Amino acid sequence: MSTPLPSFAPSAAFTDSPGPTLVAPETRRLDGAVREAYVPPFAPPVRHGSLADLPFDNAAAVPDAVVLSRRSGDGHWSDVTAAEFAAQVLAVAKGMISEGLMPGDRIAIMARTTYEWTLLDFAAWAAGLVTVPVYPTSSLFQVRWILQDSGAVTLVTETAAQAAALGPELGRLPDLRHLWIMEKGHVEQLAELGAQVSDAEVDVRRGVLSPSTLATLIYTSGTTGRPKGCVLTHGNFFAEVDNAIELLYPVFKTQTEEPSILLFLPMSHVFGRMVAVACVRARVRLGHAPSLKAEDLLPDLAAFRPTCLLTIPYMLEKVFNGARAKAESGGRAAVFDRAVSVAVRHGEAMEDRRTGSGGGPNRALKTARSFYDPLVYRKIRSAMGGRVRHIICGGSPLGRRLAAFYAGAGIEIYEGYGLTETTAAVTVTPPLKPRLGTVGWPLPGTRIRIAADGEILVAGDQVLHGYWDPRAGGVVPAAPDGWFPTGDLGSLDDEGYLTITGRKKELLITAGGKSVAPAPLENWLRQHPLISQCMIIGERRPYVSALITLDPDGITHWRRMNGKHPVPPELLTDDEEVHAVLQRAVDEANKMVSRPESIRRFAVLPRDFTEWEGHLTPSMKLRRDVIMRDFAETVETLYGG
Repeated sequence: MSTPLPSFAPSAAFTDSPGPTLVAPETRRLDGAVREAYVPPFAPPVRHGSLADLPFDNAAAVPDAVVLSRRSGDGHWSDVTAAEFAAQVLAVAKGMISEGLMPGDRIAIMARTTYEWTLLDFAAWAAGLVTVPVYPTSSLFQVRWILQDSGAVTLVTETAAQAAALGPELGRLPDLRHLWIMEKGHVEQLAELGAQVSDAEVDVRRGVLSPSTLATLIYTSGTTGRPKGCVLTHGNFFAEVDNAIELLYPVFKTQTEEPSILLFLPMSHVFGRMVAVACVRARVRLGHAPSLKAEDLLPDLAAFRPTCLLTIPYMLEKVFNGARAKAESGGRAAVFDRAVSVAVRHGEAMEDRRTGSGGGPNRALKTARSFYDPLVYRKIRSAMGGRVRHIICGGSPLGRRLAAFYAGAGIEIYEGYGLTETTAAVTVTPPLKPRLGTVGWPLPGTRIRIAADGEILVAGDQVLHGYWDPRAGGVVPAAPDGWFPTGDLGSLDDEGYLTITGRKKELLITAGGKSVAPAPLENWLRQHPLISQCMIIGERRPYVSALITLDPDGITHWRRMNGKHPVPPELLTDDEEVHAVLQRAVDEANKMVSRPESIRRFAVLPRDFTEWEGHLTPSMKLRRDVIMRDFAETVETLYGG
């Protein structure tokens, strides 16, 4: 995997950026193809200290600066200054010490995305502890496994119900000594309990931490097998967030208005966690939204008014489809579709100008965009709070057309690619140099290599030190030769932009020996307004098929627009009209691939894939083995069984 490549080709610098000089990746070629790309670090490495210092450094430098906003039960947002946050972190850290927690102890946190999550994270670090996130949607088995494997001595839950559900398992958790519940005020009680602990005790604990100290154990969501604990240090986070802050200066360092980020993705996931740390590091106002339900999230967006959001493609697809459905219900579908066409062409023209392959939008296109802005684009921005100008998107490829639409609508999309093992992003769209349909360049300080079999390999200071394995004596190295194998497949173009083509373990080999990457077909079909989820199948089968689930909102809207009464999606699995619409979508998707890779048959499933039933991970990835097991009979019917 680490075979030496020819020397790097020289890189180019772009000085038209109002931020730091943008340096194009240095690239290496082998057999006519770019096989490696590298961008030098934008930020110097941190040699001393830890993440625990950040709240106190902020309080010393800008005590009155607003660094967070806290949402109350009635939906009101209260600003929290740097000095106030540092005082709260100190008080809770002293409370943890008073309860007997020792440096290096693991404290698990199971909660939605809340202010308390970030407070506990920094307080635990200030007390010298290691945080272990647990998804609140995890099964009882998953929670027990994580607590057992990590050796957590404390669990903090958001609700009493979560704590009660763990009751039958407590006897199997001999290390667990404390169970604290947020909704019962235990976090506030911690701050009171620590009143007798001196500030100096926290200072001592902070003082012995270094970049190489373990900061968190984040367990992979586990698409196969048991989750593994990724050992991430304070230095891993510094390498990630410091370079991301410098690269994404429009998000973190905008001079035109106060930058702010409303975080609604799970804090248990490395993506959300990294952005929370980056906000504290960059002193960008951070808010937390615990619910993804539209009736909860939309009021939070309107009240908080963020300048940036981070999300996954699935949500952007649903926002687009929902806006289109609303326009169609109001008899404005033709206007919406013309606005989409204008936005896509405008976004692509802007890309051409920034990459030097075109002159940018012409006068007619600019005029058309201005015309449709109040009719369509402004309404989409208003639904996100009205001030959103940037979206950081990861988890899976967004797709060129949708990325171009949002760019044309006035929202810059920064697509990224990364894993838990890499402390989130290893590539990201560079400002002013987008290449739609790719996941951008290597994050500064990161090397990307494409192995002979197409697997993406990563090297950089944000790559984990190893996997947690107490049975093997601690930490098992994950990249002994310096290159971490991601398990994903991809390619680098001549300028070092990375395109994700699939998952190595998910490659299908048909009975005819054809290798099929399911991701491109699945991502394309998932954008259709009637489709919620899609899974491509065909391993050792004579042809490729698809399992499709219906989107309830999309189906309801479609039936109303066709003069039909809404019915539950499960009653439409054999509906001829639905199948005809989906067949056209499949035919369009098949144009992307060769005949042996194309979808020959599909089945509409009676229920959606859900995290609750084990079909999806918390980050919305398909658990293919579970889906194949639960819908085995349907699969057999697709192949004449």
